[in-house]
Amino acid sequence: MTLLAIHDRLADTLSRNAGWLLPTAARLIFAAVLLGYFWSSALTKLDGPFSPTLGGYAQIFPKAFEAVGYDAGQMGLWARLVVLAGAWSELLLPAMIVAGLFTRLAALGMAGFVVVQSLTDIRGHGADAGAWFDRASDALILDQRAFWMLLFLMLIAKGAGPLSADRGLRVVFPRLAT
Repeated sequence: MTLLAIHDRLADTLSRNAGWLLPTAARLIFAAVLLGYFWSSALTKLDGPFSPTLGGYAQIFPKAFEAVGYDAGQMGLWARLVVLAGAWSELLLPAMIVAGLFTRLAALGMAGFVVVQSLTDIRGHGADAGAWFDRASDALILDQRAFWMLLFLMLIAKGAGPLSADRGLRVVFPRLAT
């Protein structure tokens, strides 16, 4: 009976604290594991704030860029804007998640970004997606990015938690809480 009582008390304590613990842990894990990855990736796409690199075109439009002989001048304004938007998204959205600023929106944006990134990796670069339910947990696309999406879903559902810019905004602007 004592072991069961200890289990129940521990479970109750965890349940009561899940509202702040889970989103705070999700943001901390995102910062520790993925922030550097996304920022590093973004910086490979930029020569300056409004100047995409050749690598940016190669990463985002691999087949189209190859088709024009790797001449960025032939890619057009739309491709340039997409590369810049992708790079800036990889810089700003992760920073917003770590700061806890408009966290739900930033996490939703990152989820969409990862879907597009994964499709580009599979369709454009020919990466192996791997498979679920295959006893191997090392597929870089399906397995790894499923865990990324779990973090984003946690933040979309729960918000940023108490140690966040979102919470600070609600204190300063109480009408935002309603």
